[in-house]
Amino acid sequence: MSATVRKNFVFKEEVAAHLEELARNGKKSMTALVEELVEHRYRSEREKKRLEAFKKSIEIADEIGSGLLEGKSIQSIKADRNV
Repeated sequence: MSATVRKNFVFKEEVAAHLEELARNGKKSMTALVEELVEHRYRSEREKKRLEAFKKSIEIADEIGSGLLEGKSIQSIKADRNV
């Protein structure tokens, strides 16, 4: 079981009303709604960072000219392996 941490936030009155309404409409507690929204945003940003790192690795591979599969197709690889 994970530990819980208490945090206090100060919202503008309108934002607080929106939070209450969204929670009520979704039949969730405000805490559950905030958790869901934070986790969604966190996953989205983590995915962006991973994609950026992947793109950077492709750029680096292109710069150093790894060429490991240059001129190869799936068919030629299979033919080389007698698959």
